[in-house]
Amino acid sequence: MTAQAVSGFGFGDRLRRIGAILLRHAYLARSSWIRVFDLMYWPLLQMIIWGFINTFLATQSSWVLRAGGLFIGAVLLWDVLVRGQFGMTLSLLEEMWSRNFANLFVAPLRPVEYALALMSLSVVRSLVGVLPAAFIAIPLFAYSIFDLGLPLVAFYAILMMTGWAVGLLMCAMLIRFGLAAESFAWASIFLLAPICGVYYPVTTLPEWLQVIAWALPPTHVFEGMRALVIDGVFRGDLMVSAIAINLVYIAGSLAVFLFAFERARERGQLLQTGE
Repeated sequence: MTAQAVSGFGFGDRLRRIGAILLRHAYLARSSWIRVFDLMYWPLLQMIIWGFINTFLATQSSWVLRAGGLFIGAVLLWDVLVRGQFGMTLSLLEEMWSRNFANLFVAPLRPVEYALALMSLSVVRSLVGVLPAAFIAIPLFAYSIFDLGLPLVAFYAILMMTGWAVGLLMCAMLIRFGLAAESFAWASIFLLAPICGVYYPVTTLPEWLQVIAWALPPTHVFEGMRALVIDGVFRGDLMVSAIAINLVYIAGSLAVFLFAFERARERGQLLQTGE
């Protein structure tokens, strides 16, 4: 038997521990329908509201007529980003609310493994939240976001990566400051909405703000979606840039997450995650 296997940190052991975190949250969802409903509530609500706005504007603007269901597609993609971040922070908050967070690390669970488990949970939560809204948009508004084809996969992946980067930062704040940082964890992602051009082109922004906008990966996604829907052109250059920026952000956010965890462990704050 190798020393790595004896220590419990072999590759198979890592996968089992990550799988155990996923299984725990699967049991939570199965025993509480309200958790599943909460995942679907906001995507459905936003899709319906913006769908009717889109229906109204379609009779008023030739630009919107050319764009088809651009606003519905934008709100669905935006919710991928929101659910990506919420999927991580909510999973951590549930452990804090139940005072179970410190108990997780009684087992040989490393912070990196927990971060990977949170990322996996965010993918599951985003799919559960967004897919019902996407399917309901088809009969209600005769719009299917799946008509975007393979580029939709790139859009989804990039937005999820950004959600992970923001989610890791918010989880770091929650670990470091406890539930006192809860409100900021809920509100932070919405700070990006006015800047990254969800519902309007980046050229709408002042020039100085456009520089900041292009440093955000979601900007590349929404500009790419508009180019695909309006001009029928897939902007691969925007996608490559967005992935590169995301990798930098995720690496930085993971470093902050690990640093915050280590500082909280040294100060005994893992056992004190209240206000």
